[in-house]
Amino acid sequence: MKAVIFPGQGSQFSGMGRDLYEQHPEAKRLMDQANDILGFLLTDVMFSGSEEDLRRTDVTQPAIFLHSVALAAVLPDFRPDMVAGHSLGEFSALVAAKVLRFEDALRLVAKRAQAMQAACQEQPGTMAAILALDDDTTARICQEITDGGNVVVAANYNCPGQLVVSGSQRGIELACEQLKAAGAKRALPLPVGGAFHSPLMKSAETALAEAIAQTTFSAGICPVYQNVDAAPHTDPNEIRENLVRQLTAPVRWTQSVQRMVQDGATEFVECGPGKVLQGLVKKIAPEAIVSSATL
Repeated sequence: MKAVIFPGQGSQFSGMGRDLYEQHPEAKRLMDQANDILGFLLTDVMFSGSEEDLRRTDVTQPAIFLHSVALAAVLPDFRPDMVAGHSLGEFSALVAAKVLRFEDALRLVAKRAQAMQAACQEQPGTMAAILALDDDTTARICQEITDGGNVVVAANYNCPGQLVVSGSQRGIELACEQLKAAGAKRALPLPVGGAFHSPLMKSAETALAEAIAQTTFSAGICPVYQNVDAAPHTDPNEIRENLVRQLTAPVRWTQSVQRMVQDGATEFVECGPGKVLQGLVKKIAPEAIVSSATL
């Protein structure tokens, strides 16, 4: 069985999507439509923007979403048996599974990005990657720091031995110190604009919930393995609720891939910019066939 997986923030690069736009009429149509919906020329930033331009949350998220969905739209014989996306990538997965229409999903992605940017300004924070330490130890130390008054939580379970923590600036500083002392090989602060997938995103959750409540969701044509519980979903109401929860809950990517394998996935195809997810899948499920979506 084939699982198609969609990347999240961090996979962007200058020039992304240009070949699709120039060579495939359907991709061009979607990208032109996205420019109209967003009210600015996102494609200009995608094709020739600087790294700094592309790092802005309100640009990065719609850009990665658009690249992923446009690629899926022009792939021959695109028939996934199951789909999943890493954080932002879950919206691309929902379009691929026909739970959301492209234009509705793009509006939600834009709203999500704006809400997250606002939350970052209200509640400043950051994130750090923790390498080669077991999840239980990381979670225990994060809880102790949070109990002491500095928020820090496990945010991304990316693969065995790679976990990202998220929280206040001081919480992350303490976590890096204490996790290295507990045996982590490395504790690397990440160049991100906020404490994503943590309680500090609560205000963004409220704003996104309002937008989701006004959006039509359909039953999926294949299961979507969602970040919050690593379980397959096709019911629109469950999917809505999980999308809202995702902003403050951890991304359970390791568990999602494990569950997809358990449910019969033997092949994983990454659809979108970059190859980050392929590297993670190889560490989680070394027996699986892993590739990029290619035309």
